[in-house]
Amino acid sequence: MDFFTEYYSIFRATHEGSWAFLIVLFIVAFVLYRSRKLKAATILHMITRLFYLFMLVSGIAMLVALNFNLFYVVKGLLAVLVIGFMEMAAGKAKRNENSLGSLFIVLVLALVVVLMGFGVINF
Repeated sequence: MDFFTEYYSIFRATHEGSWAFLIVLFIVAFVLYRSRKLKAATILHMITRLFYLFMLVSGIAMLVALNFNLFYVVKGLLAVLVIGFMEMAAGKAKRNENSLGSLFIVLVLALVVVLMGFGVINF
């Protein structure tokens, strides 16, 4: 347990950076899929999946350091939903299906999670 609290700042920096890269990479991959540039979009989508892992590992480490505070557990569950909807939106865009609804859900959920992370939304 001391490991997680001792290195909390590293996990937090990794987590915040992963979110920033994740959102940018997802939007670029989504636009590339919609533009039918499948090879470039697929490469970015794979890199996006790598950042999912960074975000999840650092988020779980911070949850352990914070003793699974309910607020952060809810934030984590919402973040997992964001990842799920990102995958759904990217998959629909790749198949050239209507993906704007999924993209809207991703943007709204991501905004809620980011606002929770910065303490704007609190309970």
